[in-house]
Amino acid sequence: MKTNAVRVLDRLKISYQLLDYEVDPNNLEAENVAAKVGLPAAQVFKTLVAQGDRAGICLAVIPSNTQLNLKALARVSGDRKIDTVPLKQVQPLTGYVRGGVTALACKKEYPVFVDQRVCQFEQIAVSAGKRGTMIQLAAAAYLEAVKAQVAAIACDKTAS
Repeated sequence: MKTNAVRVLDRLKISYQLLDYEVDPNNLEAENVAAKVGLPAAQVFKTLVAQGDRAGICLAVIPSNTQLNLKALARVSGDRKIDTVPLKQVQPLTGYVRGGVTALACKKEYPVFVDQRVCQFEQIAVSAGKRGTMIQLAAAAYLEAVKAQVAAIACDKTAS
């Protein structure tokens, strides 16, 4: 079954490969998904929804083995402060459920900020818009498709 994200890529004539994996509802972590699709965690990107005090909603796309640097995202988005939105707001804002959020074919067109580590890869994987399917595609094609701004918005995960 084609998702709206896949339809966008088809319409833009961007080549991609779909990577299916078994969903574990108890572990939707992007690093877990990376292992299931056989790619390094740094090459699998997760999409987070954030809201700033000036610019409003934006999407932050970062490697699955990193965490979002909110101060850096605020700087590049033109906000004084920014935070991720509560989980209950993600689906109404994007049309996607946790574990299936993608910058491709959101309900509305939001500004998209992708971490600069994307430049290390020819190919990356992002959610296809539903749990259980990832899209592997050229990093440059993804950046163009989502009209992304590339910036240093991720940092290494800290020990909890």
